[in-house]
Amino acid sequence: KIPVWLKGSLLRCGPGLFEVGSEPFYHLFDGQALLHKFDFKEGHVTYYRRFVRTDAYVRAMTEKRIVITEFGTYAYPDPCKNIFSRFFSYFQGVEITDNALVNVYPVGEDFYACTETNFITKINTENLETIKKVDISKYVSVNGVTAHPHIENDGTVYNIGNCFGKNLSFAYNIIRIPPLQADKKDPMTKCEVVVQFPCSERFKPSYVHSFGLTPNYIVFVETPVKINLLKFLSSWSLWGANYMDCFESNEKMGVWMHVADKKNGEYLNIKYRTSPFNLFHHINTYEDNGFLVVDLCTWKGYEFVYNYLYLANLRENWEEVKKNAQKAPQPEVRRYVLPLNIEKADTGKNLITLPNTTATAILHSDDTIWLDPEVIFSGPRQAFEFPQINYAKYSGKPYTYAYGLGLNHFVPDRLCKMNVKTKETWVWQEPDTYPSEPIFVPQPEAIEEDDGIILSIVISPGCGPKPAYLLILNAKNMSEVARAQVDINIPVTFHGLFKRA
Repeated sequence: KIPVWLKGSLLRCGPGLFEVGSEPFYHLFDGQALLHKFDFKEGHVTYYRRFVRTDAYVRAMTEKRIVITEFGTYAYPDPCKNIFSRFFSYFQGVEITDNALVNVYPVGEDFYACTETNFITKINTENLETIKKVDISKYVSVNGVTAHPHIENDGTVYNIGNCFGKNLSFAYNIIRIPPLQADKKDPMTKCEVVVQFPCSERFKPSYVHSFGLTPNYIVFVETPVKINLLKFLSSWSLWGANYMDCFESNEKMGVWMHVADKKNGEYLNIKYRTSPFNLFHHINTYEDNGFLVVDLCTWKGYEFVYNYLYLANLRENWEEVKKNAQKAPQPEVRRYVLPLNIEKADTGKNLITLPNTTATAILHSDDTIWLDPEVIFSGPRQAFEFPQINYAKYSGKPYTYAYGLGLNHFVPDRLCKMNVKTKETWVWQEPDTYPSEPIFVPQPEAIEEDDGIILSIVISPGCGPKPAYLLILNAKNMSEVARAQVDINIPVTFHGLFKRA
């Protein structure tokens, strides 16, 4: 049975439309945003969904073609225009998508669907109506922000995005949006920059998907996956390209980790370095006796993982999917430990004195600190991704449990729980089923860290008249508590949240 204490809404975002008229989208992150909601009340659940009426969606539906370039799909000029109009349309500048298919998060009393550009879309969580598009760059200096902000318990929102910094170089701004104040003014209008991180390459910022936050520090991991600014600005105008065409990898860079003081905005000029990897999701970051412990879902190497997420690759037969995945960077959950006090450190020695970790940090003669991680989870082409924790109580603090979506050669086929201290794992899995990101919901007045349930949308195509269901698991042992079946297909979803009633 569905727990009676479970009252509220599970909100999820993902792509819901992969072609417009006769024109297909080509990448997993191109489909038009579809917002899903499961309402829980008195042991019953009701499912709703609605397309987010972004400019990208409305114009595509009106013109019956792809109008705005998406992540991996270029929008060609209107074929109904004459040759001169089509020619000049190439020189009208970059039109940034507002296709809010990645996540949902609160700002004050409002909720926004988002992607990774400067546009977020305000939504009504009761009826899923689209309210308005908001341009964050009008309030603060960012070219775009991640879909993974940190939300503190008082409602303060932190996020990161690239910007133009000093000397016309790129940089990364951490922004803060305060909670709703007594004056009831939109918190977005009070958005401010907290600190600016430098960029390793002047005109090539790294792709940023998430970052780490503790009560006193901000951690930004700069990977070798770069955005070529000149290509980005010229591609749309001169020869027509999409976002994916503008990514490249710096094979010599490795990974740089940056740290700033959260309270006074001071950048700590400590040169943390390690071997190359892709990074999309931080699991958690916390302080421990003069060290920062940073747990990450990494993909080893410098090649961009998104190169393998074109729909043509994912729609291949299973043997071809596996072959493609074998060529891709391999996943690994890692723990890095960053020493904060290095004034009297000895060159060549491990600076980490914490017990119960094999991670190391070696100070080199050029003042860089080389980091080697402790591996928490690693399997051949088996990823622990889309991580979730008991966020309200343990974000930025020492913790024990993480929940994740298990990817088998990029295909989600299981839900996992992991003890990050002992590396013990628990798994829920059924044949021919494909779950989504697990959302942890604590029980009212919970005492232990894992007192609660896990919510996940599961797709089971070809399994009868009810091809999808909402799954509820016991968060302690990953056993099934209940499932609520629906009689329509539910497309893949990426991220979301549980909004209490």
